[in-house]
Amino acid sequence: MPANAVELRNLRKVYRGSGRSAPKEALKGIDLDIPEGSIFGLLGPNGAGKSTTINIMAGLVNKTSGTVRIWGFDQDVNPRQSRASIGVVPQELNIDPFFTPRAALEVQAGLYGVPKSERRTDEILAAVGLSDKAEAYARTLSGGMRRRLLIAKALMHRPAVLVLDEPTAGVDIELRQMLWRYVRELNAQGTTIILTTHYLEEAQEMCDRIGIINHGEVVACDDTRNLLARLDGKTMVITPEDPVATPPAMPEGVRVDIRADGALAFNYRRSVTPAEAVLDAVRAAGIRIRDVAIEEADLEDVFVSLTSNAA
Repeated sequence: MPANAVELRNLRKVYRGSGRSAPKEALKGIDLDIPEGSIFGLLGPNGAGKSTTINIMAGLVNKTSGTVRIWGFDQDVNPRQSRASIGVVPQELNIDPFFTPRAALEVQAGLYGVPKSERRTDEILAAVGLSDKAEAYARTLSGGMRRRLLIAKALMHRPAVLVLDEPTAGVDIELRQMLWRYVRELNAQGTTIILTTHYLEEAQEMCDRIGIINHGEVVACDDTRNLLARLDGKTMVITPEDPVATPPAMPEGVRVDIRADGALAFNYRRSVTPAEAVLDAVRAAGIRIRDVAIEEADLEDVFVSLTSNAA
């Protein structure tokens, strides 16, 4: 197995302009490594280049230049092996309304040349909770069931890499939980998962590594824990024994807010002000402390800090 399930090198995509419109550079030389066996989050604002990147990896869009390797196969040298190594669950519910789930999976398997003796149609239908709908026309399925069918189709050829493009957009909590359980099972069996989502709390919980794209460039790619540690800001929340009417004096650079429940929130930069200095100032003000908590940054804070300052 390759060390990286996906390797992108200097990947560029320029869409030609039409009429008087100028060409648009959607990807500006992306370099990206997605480790084998990981659950990798590919995040970015709308129009950042995520869908273009995914479609190029899947062989649905031609790149302008650069190198794409899927499971060790160079897309230019071994295009069939490269495409066979990846399965994509698109955001759009594009299914044939007159096919049953069983028929749709059989057709998908045939397209990828999976022999009948090696097809896992019933197993996959059961895994995504569609066994009882196997012979129902797809047009009669709910939106959540159609989402499950798309996942099932992407799994029919046993891809080493599975891309989930906004898989939980518009689905209910039950389906979302079922989906994440199954994704974790697939990952435990060795499938590399690439996830795009606008639900950043999902990415923070599910992904062990995250890449953030903005304006066609990779602005961050690191382990999730390391990304969260990038933010220098900290919030210390102190619950006093007695109500405090006015905020205590603090070292320069420390902001104090009194919350509705009476707690004091101290915002500071850990590289400038140690936590002990905040506590010393509180004690010096004669405030007795009942409880202390530290609020860590979440992925949304990191995302905003990396994408909001780019024009």
